[in-house]
Amino acid sequence: MADKTTKQPRTRGRMKIGRVRIGFNVLVQVVLILFLMAMVNSFAFKHYARWDFSRDQKYALSDKTKRFLDTLKNKMRITVFFSPNTPITADVQNLLTEYQYAGKGKIDVEHIDPERNLSRAKELFDKYKVVTDESLLVLDYDGRNKTVKASEMADVAQSGMAFGEGPRVTAFKGEQAITSAMIDLVEGKKKTLGYVTGHKEAPLSEGTSPVSVLKTFIENENIKFQELNLLDLDAIPAEVKAVMIIGPQYDFSDREMKLLRDFWDKQGRILLLLDPAAKTPKLRGFVNELGVKMNDDRLMVFLRTGIQELALTRDVQARFMGDSPITKRLADVRTLFLGGTSSLTLEPDRVRAANIRVEPLIQAEKGYFAEKDYNTDDQVKLQADAKQSNVPLTIAAAVGKGGSADQRVQVNSARLIVVSNASFVQDNAITQDQQGLDFISGSVNWLLSREQLIGIAPKVSKPLTFSLNEEALRRLRWIILVFIPLVPAVIGTMVWWQRRV
Repeated sequence: MADKTTKQPRTRGRMKIGRVRIGFNVLVQVVLILFLMAMVNSFAFKHYARWDFSRDQKYALSDKTKRFLDTLKNKMRITVFFSPNTPITADVQNLLTEYQYAGKGKIDVEHIDPERNLSRAKELFDKYKVVTDESLLVLDYDGRNKTVKASEMADVAQSGMAFGEGPRVTAFKGEQAITSAMIDLVEGKKKTLGYVTGHKEAPLSEGTSPVSVLKTFIENENIKFQELNLLDLDAIPAEVKAVMIIGPQYDFSDREMKLLRDFWDKQGRILLLLDPAAKTPKLRGFVNELGVKMNDDRLMVFLRTGIQELALTRDVQARFMGDSPITKRLADVRTLFLGGTSSLTLEPDRVRAANIRVEPLIQAEKGYFAEKDYNTDDQVKLQADAKQSNVPLTIAAAVGKGGSADQRVQVNSARLIVVSNASFVQDNAITQDQQGLDFISGSVNWLLSREQLIGIAPKVSKPLTFSLNEEALRRLRWIILVFIPLVPAVIGTMVWWQRRV
């Protein structure tokens, strides 16, 4: 009995020690788990990714906007004055979240409801001199500010108001408006792009311009157009940093060519889109002096439309080269050049001694051939010529004089871009295939030495529309009147039969 009484306390002591040890182990494990959870959440809060799975990628920022946000040196503050009943309030909030994420801490956003927080709204309205009741954003950067109104960020249809419906948003273009305002704030003074007129080029006047989309797109990048009639000038104005010439139908005079050459010799920048059908020997001669010869031909291709049927088309499917900073972001992207297009012959060896560099930007896809007898209807001859063509056909090229071939070295130089097609920038073509618009945007930014803004720009906003022909309407009628009611009827019959059995 004595032995039993002496062993009993030891057993209880061991049990107490075991319980304390187990409890301590559990406590340590809980602390470790909580610590790990805190570390994982902290890491996930600072390092996370976002994806936009919407049909039209409404909130996904473009490559150009992301590249611009990377260049911000200071913080940008965005104050949002949107009432909840504004149709695009949720869209703007989601878009600004993407800006904050892409800005990596350089974008601060404050949301203010003017109807609820009256004192704060009045304080900021007085600070930024806001005098409108419309919902808007105020962007503030380095003491400068700019407003972006809700009407600038969306196309709103009011057609349903007569039937008691509210306004309907047909196209959301918030990124274009916000990024444009940001560029204005950061760069300050607008760059001036000269637009040459007087040779039956496409007019810039609103309402009649066939290049209105291009004009708006370029102006959104903190660039203003200045029309230039070279016959009225003694020299191209000093504030004009680059000149754009789109599809002149008549040739330049000797005096105009002298102004253009003087501008080039003074490290000028020129974007030249030539119409192959126009007779412009002096302009073509100027380009030829710089190592780019525009040939008197037309690019064509035979497309198979049936088992033994071929169709001839002059619309050129082409791809962008990836060796130039202009087209690097568009490398291997395909686009369509409508209308007539000629081939270019590049002769870099001929002009290398003059410190002129020539490089291709766009080449036609395989299968195209350059036909010199482009007015003929002889299909046999055309097919024979098509079989003999097996060389790459260039339709756009870049020329640089002076400076450095190394892109990392920024030295002033003369720059020229020539394209043997002038119709691809017109509204009816560029709204169908925005790659051409991105190319022109990249070209203009390269000419203005703004390489950091070369990239894939925000898409041109277009309302979603669809049309049904008679056959499609007939099918839709059968689906609505027969198929849809038939499905539950068949299911109900099967259930009834199953229960009956």
